[in-house]
Amino acid sequence: MRRLVFIPGPGIGHLVSTVEIAKQLAARDHQLFITVLIMKLPFEQLFTNTDASISRRINFINLPEAHVDTQNTGPSSFFKTFVENHKTHVRAAVSESSTQSESNQARLAGLVVDMFCTTMIDVADEFGVPSYVFFTSNAGCLAFLLHLQTLRDEHGTDAAQLMDSEAELAIPSFVNSLPAHVLPGVLLDKEGATAFLNHAKRFRETKGILVNTFSELESRALHSLSDGKTPPVYPVGPLLNLESDDFHVGTDKARQKYDILRWLDDQPSLSVVFLCFGSMGSFGEAQVKEMACALEYGGFRFLWSLRKPPPKGEIAMPSDYAVPKGVLPEGFLDRTARIGKVIGWAPQVAILAHPAIGGFVSHCGWNSVLESLWHGVPIATWPMYSEQQLNTFELVKELGLAVEIKMDYRKGSEVVVSAEEIGRGIRKVMEKDSDIRERVKEMSVKSKKALVDGGSSHSSLGCFIDQIQL
Repeated sequence: MRRLVFIPGPGIGHLVSTVEIAKQLAARDHQLFITVLIMKLPFEQLFTNTDASISRRINFINLPEAHVDTQNTGPSSFFKTFVENHKTHVRAAVSESSTQSESNQARLAGLVVDMFCTTMIDVADEFGVPSYVFFTSNAGCLAFLLHLQTLRDEHGTDAAQLMDSEAELAIPSFVNSLPAHVLPGVLLDKEGATAFLNHAKRFRETKGILVNTFSELESRALHSLSDGKTPPVYPVGPLLNLESDDFHVGTDKARQKYDILRWLDDQPSLSVVFLCFGSMGSFGEAQVKEMACALEYGGFRFLWSLRKPPPKGEIAMPSDYAVPKGVLPEGFLDRTARIGKVIGWAPQVAILAHPAIGGFVSHCGWNSVLESLWHGVPIATWPMYSEQQLNTFELVKELGLAVEIKMDYRKGSEVVVSAEEIGRGIRKVMEKDSDIRERVKEMSVKSKKALVDGGSSHSSLGCFIDQIQL
C-alpha cells in the first residue's frame, strides 16, 4: 500500500481539479491512500467536504491559517508569502500522515504539488520521496513557461521587457507566432516574471508533471514537451467536478440554482448566451453598462452572472450585488425581463449542461474552458487575469474552438470594450450552424472518450500509477 500527499494551490479552481484527480486515482488503485492538504485563502470559505463521502481512502486536512496582509501588496508577493508561510504546517502534516500510514502499512510514495507551490518540493526532498507537479492549466501554457524559463536561464532574455512590445514570439508548442500582448499578466513586472519562471525551473526537478488536458485537444503542445529536457508529462484531463458547482452550496444557493434552471427550462434550445467570468471576475460600472447595451440592442436571450468588484487595492473575491440595477442602465431589467436574467453566483456546470445554452462569454479560465468543451458549448473569449490571454490565443488561433471578443483584455486596465465589439462576438458565438460549433461538438465527444477505459487520459493516468509503484 502507498500514500500520496497532494498540496493544491490556494483557490477553489485549483482545489476542484485536485479533488477530481484524487478521486480518479483512488478509483483506479485500491492500494493507494491520498491525503489532500488544504491552504485556505483569507477571503475564501473553508473547504468543508473533508469527510469520507468522496472516498474512504482520501483524507482532507485543513491546514492552520497563515495570516498574510491582503492590503497594500501585489498578487505575486501575496501568493508567494502565503504559500511559504504554510511550509511548516505542510511539513508537520506530511510527518503526521507518514506516522499514521505506518499503522496501515502504506508507505509515503511522493508529494504532488500544485504548479504554484513548487517550494513544497523541498519538503519532499526532506522526506526522501519523489515530487510531482500537478499543472492545473493546459499543456500549451506549460510548454510556454518552460520555453521562457529556458530563454531566461540560458540566453538571458527578460520576459518582462517583451510585454509592451510589438514582438511576435516563436513558441514550440504553437503553430502561430505568439503576440507579446497576450503574454500572462504576471510577466508585466519583474518580480512576478521571476516568480513565475522560477516555478517552471523547479518543475524540471520533479519525477513527472500531471496536466489537466487530453491528447486529442493539445497534441502539438504535448509533443513539444517530449524533448528529453522535461520530466514525463501525463495528460490526465479533463478533470471536472460534474456533480456539483460548489463544495459548500447551502440552502440559499440551492434555491438560486433551482430558480435559474427553471428559468432556462422555459427558453428554446441553444437560444441563451451565458456570461460568467469565474470566481474572481468582475467589471467596473462603465464596462457593465456597455455589456448591458450589447445584450439589449442585440436582442439576445441571456443569463448574466454579474458580480460586484472588491474594494479598490484589496485582494478579495467579488460578491453579489444587493441591488444590481444600480450599476445597470436605467430601466434595463424591466426592458429585458422577457428574454434575460441577471444573477449573482452561478451554478456554472449545471448551466452549461442545460440544452437552452447556445454560447458562453467566458474569462477562459482553464476549468471553465474544459467544462464548456465537455458540454459542447462554444466560447466567446474575454480573458481577465493569470494565463487567460494565453488560453484565449490557443483556443481562437491554434485550435479554432472559440470566437474572440477580446484577446488581450486585462482586469484593472482602463480599457472599456464597446457594446459593438461585445455584440459582434456574441452574435458569432450564437450561430447555430457554424464551423466552430461543429468543432466544439467533436471535441466534446473526444473529451469524454479520453477518460474511459482505453482512452488517452485513462492510459496516461495508468502510466502515472505504474510510476508511483516503483
